[in-house]
Amino acid sequence: MQKIKNPWAHREGYNCFGCCQDNPTGIHMEFYEDEDDILCFWKPQPQFQGWIDTLHGGIQSTLIDEIASWVVFRKLQTTGVTSKLEVRFLHPILTTEVQITLRAHLREMKRNYAYIDVFIENSHGERCTEGTAVYYTFPEEKAQEMGFTSCDVEGEQLLSM
Repeated sequence: MQKIKNPWAHREGYNCFGCCQDNPTGIHMEFYEDEDDILCFWKPQPQFQGWIDTLHGGIQSTLIDEIASWVVFRKLQTTGVTSKLEVRFLHPILTTEVQITLRAHLREMKRNYAYIDVFIENSHGERCTEGTAVYYTFPEEKAQEMGFTSCDVEGEQLLSM
């Protein structure tokens, strides 16, 4: 498993709610590549609750949407926009969890559309949420216009978590 470098980190105007580490109200996601999968290990926090001690469904949907975009960045080496997002809530995720794990992978490509499956597990390994994101992917020229050049991993291999 290797940590993915954020290709936007030093870009002027970058303030993504999902992945910008400097966004004071953001969720500060970081991503890792594990073979065909993109992973994120994230700590739920009380300010993101819906019901008492329960992670808000909109935040879960945001987590799913964000990690799916990183599948596009890393695996397809381009950018895109969300075309469709489907989320299925199986079990509540508590905001008191030590950590949750998101795992995403590209299921298939149909023309410029990437179908990405995402799963969220609680700290006990129980699958709590499933999602499918459909991304319209941009051609290389459009991605470059948006400032995207590549999405790489850091040099060293990390131990599996």
